[in-house]
Amino acid sequence: MKVLNASIAIFVLLILLAVYHYAYRPLPRTSGSIAAPVSAAARVIHDQRGVPHIEAATWQDALFLQGYVTAQDRLWQMDALRRLAAGELSEIIGPATLQVDRQSRSLRLRRLAVEHFKNLPQADKDALEAYARGVNFYIQRRHDRLPLEFHLLGYQPRPWTPTDSILCSLQMFVTLTTTWRDELQKQTMTTAGDADKVNQLFPVRTGREFQPGSNAWVVSGEHSATGKPLLANDPHLDYSIPATWYQVHLKAAGLDVIGVSLPGIPAVIIGHNRRIAWGVTNLGYDVQDLYAEKIDPKTGRYEFEGRQEQAILERELIPVRGAKPVLFQQWVTRHGPLFLQDGHRYVSLRWTAAESNLFQFPFLDIDRASNWAEFTAALERFPGPAQNFVYADTDGNIGYHATGQLPVRRGFDGDLILDGSSGKFEWAGYIPFAQLPSFYNPSGGIIVTANQNPFPATYSFRVGGEFSPPYRSNQIRDLLNLRARWKPEEMLTVEKDVYSPFCDFIAHQVVAAYDARRPAGTDLAEAVEVLRRWNGQMEIGMAAPMVTTLVYQRLRYLLAESASPRSGRFYDYEMSPAVVENILASGAKGWFADKNKALLDALSAALAEGRNLQGGNPGRWDYGQFHSLSITHPVIGQIPLLGRFFNIGPVAMSGSSTTVKQVSGKLGPSMRFVADLSDWDHSFNNLTVGESGHILSPHYKDQWSAYYLGTSYPMEFDHITNEKVLEIQPLH
Repeated sequence: MKVLNASIAIFVLLILLAVYHYAYRPLPRTSGSIAAPVSAAARVIHDQRGVPHIEAATWQDALFLQGYVTAQDRLWQMDALRRLAAGELSEIIGPATLQVDRQSRSLRLRRLAVEHFKNLPQADKDALEAYARGVNFYIQRRHDRLPLEFHLLGYQPRPWTPTDSILCSLQMFVTLTTTWRDELQKQTMTTAGDADKVNQLFPVRTGREFQPGSNAWVVSGEHSATGKPLLANDPHLDYSIPATWYQVHLKAAGLDVIGVSLPGIPAVIIGHNRRIAWGVTNLGYDVQDLYAEKIDPKTGRYEFEGRQEQAILERELIPVRGAKPVLFQQWVTRHGPLFLQDGHRYVSLRWTAAESNLFQFPFLDIDRASNWAEFTAALERFPGPAQNFVYADTDGNIGYHATGQLPVRRGFDGDLILDGSSGKFEWAGYIPFAQLPSFYNPSGGIIVTANQNPFPATYSFRVGGEFSPPYRSNQIRDLLNLRARWKPEEMLTVEKDVYSPFCDFIAHQVVAAYDARRPAGTDLAEAVEVLRRWNGQMEIGMAAPMVTTLVYQRLRYLLAESASPRSGRFYDYEMSPAVVENILASGAKGWFADKNKALLDALSAALAEGRNLQGGNPGRWDYGQFHSLSITHPVIGQIPLLGRFFNIGPVAMSGSSTTVKQVSGKLGPSMRFVADLSDWDHSFNNLTVGESGHILSPHYKDQWSAYYLGTSYPMEFDHITNEKVLEIQPLH
C-alpha cells in the first residue's frame, strides 16, 4: 500500500508539474515592470475581464504594445491564422490538413501579401511594422514559456512580419467574399435545368429591403433617452475558441480608441474614440468572377481577344509533418489562378483581393477620425472585404456608407462562368466611392444594416452578390419604432430578438393548407395544432421552430428539384428563405401542381425526419436540442477525456438564420457592442467566450455566460477597474 500510495502521489505530482510548466508558466505577465523598445514610459492596465488598456506616448508605441499584449493572449491563434491563410498548416499538423493547404495556396495569399506590402503607403507600413515588433518582442522574451498549443504540436513560432498581418486580413477576405462556389452551383443547375426557374432561386433582392442594407444600426438622439445617438453592432461570424475578436484600448498622443481588433492585425476595427463610434456588417457584393479559359494545360498558352498569351506557372513545396514535401503548382492567367472544373473545363478566378495597388490599411485613420468628413475620408481608402459602416458622433450626427473596391460590370453579370477568351467580360474599374450608397442624418433618425441589399433598384451600376433576406433588417427597424426613447442597455434586447417572420409565415401557410384540404387518416393534426398556437419565436423548449425549419428545408429541396433535377440537396443560397416565401405567396404556379398538397407533403416529410431525431410525438420536440451549438478548441479540445472541459457545449441555442439573433450550427454573433454617445462608460461590449487563449487564464471563458444570456458588460473607457498594471520602461 505504501508503494502504491507513493506511486499515485508521484504520478499526481508529475501531472501538476507538467500543468505548471506547460499551462501555467505561459500565462501573460500583467503586473510589475518590464523594459521594452518604446520611446517613453508606458503602461498597460488590465481590467477585471482582462482587457488591456494601453497608455503610450506615441501611436507607434501603442501599436507596438498592442502587438505585445495580443501575442500574450492569442499568439497561437495568430500563428494558426497566418498558417491557414498561407497554406502552411500541414507543416505542423501533417497530411490531414494537406487539402486545406492546397486550397489556400490556390488563392496565392502569401504571394499577394508580399506584393500588397510593397505597394502600401509608408504610413501603413509603419503601423504594421510597429505591431510586428511588439509581437516579436513577446516571442523573444517568452520563447521558453510559449502557449500550450506549441508544446502539444511540438514547434516554435517564426518571427511575425507585416505580411503576416496582411495574410490575416486576406483570410477575412476569404471568409466574407467567397461567392465563386455559388456561381459554380448556379452554372451547374442552369446547364441541367430550367434557366428561368434557376434565376428565380438566385435573386439579389426581394423588393422588401429597407435602404440601406451581422446586424448594425444607429438611432439619433430623438430616439434615445439620453438625447444622444445610440449605435449597436453584432457581426455574425463562425464561432471559435479563442474568440474571433480581441478587445483593446489604445491611448497615445492624438489617439484614444477602444473596441475590438482582429488578432494579428493592428488598430481597432470596431469601436469608439472620444468623438465618434462605428460598427460594420458584411456588404455581400460580388467581387469574384470565374472565367472559362481556352488554355493548353501543358504549355500554359491561352487565348485572349484573338491572340495567344502565356500563363505564369507557379511552383511551391508544401512542407508536411512526418512526410515528404508535396509539390503544388498552378497556372495563373491575366484573370487569376486556374482551376480544373468538372474534370474537363479550365476556369480562372478574378478577385479584388488579388488586384494590384488596391490594398491599403486605413484603420488607424478611422480610429483617429473626429467627424463624418474625416471618417469617410478614411473609409475611401478601405479596400475590402466590402462592408457597411454605420456611424455616430457626439454632436448628434448619424451616418452610413458602403465601402470597398466593387467591380463595375458593363453588359454582363458575374453570376455564371464567363468567357475568358473574348475580352467582352472584363471589369471596367471600380464604383467610385462617392457613388456608393450612403446616408447622413436621414429624416427618420434610424439607420439599419443587416446584410440586406443596400443598392436601390434604380442604381446606375449592375449589382450582384450574396445578400441576406430582409427579415433581420425589417425586424430591427420594426422593433426600433416600437419605443420612443431607447436606453443603451435596451439595445441588447434587440440584438437577442428571436422572432422569425419567415418561419411564422411557413407556419401560417401549413395551417392554411391543412384547413383547406382537411386530409383524413393522416397523422398531421397534432403538428398543425402546434403550429397554430405558435407565436413565431425561435425559442429553445418549443416544438414549432423545429417543425417549421424541417418544412422549410423540404420545400427548398423540392423547389430546387423543380428547377434543376438532382440539385435539391446542394441548393442552400443565402436568399433561399425569401425565395421560398415569394414563390408560396404568389401561389407557386409553375412550381407545384397543387400548392396545398405540396405544403402538406413537406410537413409529412418533416415529421418523418423529426421523429427519427426526437421521437414520435411532435408536441414534445425541443428546438434547442435540434439547434444546439458546440465550440471546440482545435488543439486542446481534442485531448481525450480532458479536452471537453476546454470546449463549449453542446448547448441549446435559440434564434435562426432569419432572426435578429442569427445563429446556425457554426455561425452567430461574434461579439455584441452598444455605444452610448452621451456617456462612453455606459457603453457595452461582450465577446463570445473570453479575452485570453490560455486555458488556465480566468479570462478563457469568463464572458460566455453573459454572451449566452445576452446581458453583456460595461465597456470601461474613462473609469477603468484597475485590476493589474504593467509598467513599461524604455530600454537603455
